[in-house]
Amino acid sequence: MNKKFNTLLFVLGATVFNIAVTVITFILLITLYSFTLAQVLPDAAFEWLFLVFFIGSIVVSFFLYRRILNKILARINFEDYFDPIIKPRKPPQKKS
Repeated sequence: MNKKFNTLLFVLGATVFNIAVTVITFILLITLYSFTLAQVLPDAAFEWLFLVFFIGSIVVSFFLYRRILNKILARINFEDYFDPIIKPRKPPQKKS
């Protein structure tokens, strides 16, 4: 496998992981709400809590992703296995 293919697999795997964590966190928050606060709060509160749970699950997945990525970065050297997605610009050539 070459570096570009490794990069593609890493990006796809990280995306799937991030989406899965977001969905799982969202489902857990709604389940927790249904067992605890659903009996106390009015039904109209669920509309706002739905939005809060959605944003909260995105935030949780972002922090979990960053934490896991930092652990991976500490163990392996990315430059040896992955190709940069955004390559640095070449400086413009000077005309004589």
